[in-house]
Amino acid sequence: MTVGSLGLWLCGLLLRVAESSRTESRTMLRGAASRCTRAAARRLSSSAAEAEAVAASPAAVGARRKPSLDEGDWSYHPEWWGEEDGPGEGAQTVFRRHSECGNGVVSVSAYPASRPATEHWPAKERWLQERNARLYPESAGADQFKILGYQWRVMRFNDHTRQSTAKVMTCYRTSGQRSLFLMQQPHVLAVPYVKSMVSAGLTTLPCSAYDLPEAASGQDNMKILCIGHGGGSLPLFLASKFRGASVHIVEIDPVVVSASIEAMGFPMSSVKGLSSESMLPADADDLLWGGIHDRISLHIADAEDFIVSDSNQYDLVFIDAYDGDDIFPRKLWDVDGTFMKNLEKKVHPDHGTVVVNLHSDSELPASDAESVDQFQSILPMGRQVSQVCQAYKQHFGLAFTAAVPWLCNITLVACRDKAITSGVRLGLSRRDFVLGKLLSKSDMVERALGLPFPCLPYIKNGFTLVE
Repeated sequence: MTVGSLGLWLCGLLLRVAESSRTESRTMLRGAASRCTRAAARRLSSSAAEAEAVAASPAAVGARRKPSLDEGDWSYHPEWWGEEDGPGEGAQTVFRRHSECGNGVVSVSAYPASRPATEHWPAKERWLQERNARLYPESAGADQFKILGYQWRVMRFNDHTRQSTAKVMTCYRTSGQRSLFLMQQPHVLAVPYVKSMVSAGLTTLPCSAYDLPEAASGQDNMKILCIGHGGGSLPLFLASKFRGASVHIVEIDPVVVSASIEAMGFPMSSVKGLSSESMLPADADDLLWGGIHDRISLHIADAEDFIVSDSNQYDLVFIDAYDGDDIFPRKLWDVDGTFMKNLEKKVHPDHGTVVVNLHSDSELPASDAESVDQFQSILPMGRQVSQVCQAYKQHFGLAFTAAVPWLCNITLVACRDKAITSGVRLGLSRRDFVLGKLLSKSDMVERALGLPFPCLPYIKNGFTLVE
């Protein structure tokens, strides 16, 4: 494709995106504005807005291919959302412990999951038996596996803040002791802000000349850092999609780590330095994960201390680190602080990308909520979020944000600006040029990783270049 035809293609793509998103943006902005007016970070609006949001699910909006069934689609959220002030009726508490690291009471609640349907369980049971036969050839005929069911597991801080959501399979082996197994389903991302982080971060990498398909196939190495662990759904998703990945996780709270292992099906052998006895079978990780757990290293440490002593250079960094009071620590965005200075050194100088989950800190006045056409983005940014964005832009060169559908969250992406802004703009603004590059890579990312959800709606939703 010539430079001229590429420019025309980008222009046409942007025009089509803008036209197709007008109606969608109005609908989503009304829902987001009403939620932010009530300062409802990470909360849904009224039941009417919920129904409207489900109808406009990303699985049905803007997709250029038909993805596989997404068990984490937002339409399933009534199964696990609970109540505003707690788990709600029908929830079963499977973990509850006090944190000494500022997270208050860490709890995990279980809810029945409607998918996969029972007719699909035998295929999974056969898969488990085949894996068991490879590990223990002598007992291939004796051991049988049965699935007990699938559940949503939701981690909360102080019974109020939803910290993480995962889908967990429970099964048992008919012979031997301690035969109950928990396995988190790594392909399921239930919360929209995680999908937003994944979509924005993974499409930015190839825009900076990084060969993402090579890392996915295992032909190239990839180093990923996740600051903040929760239930572990994001690192498990990444490790399962990238055969060449080495995923490091930093979590300051050992209680959160214990909750993810004991109640949310995270592989125990991935944890470094955790002294606790698990009731799960000793061979659970080898049986269930088939090497995925070997690509993950979970470190119980303070992120600021870890980044100082860490010798790795990372291609991609995800930061989602809120405490029990739902506060993003200042030291993780202080432009002159130790963490930011060291993080800049540990991110690849050419294509290194950092993705941060933020909560909107600005309320939208009710009068403005009625005039949605006046707004260029879904969520307004208050003083703190703006300062965070500027800090990351200053250290990495380029930054943009995308608003998360249905939740008052903002995805911030910071990256090296040389590669992503290179090329002939042909009259496009800097914002439209960067957005066009991102959108042009989204389909490739979806296909290379076999994503069950489209990236495009999460990238273009409220896209704003940090100036």
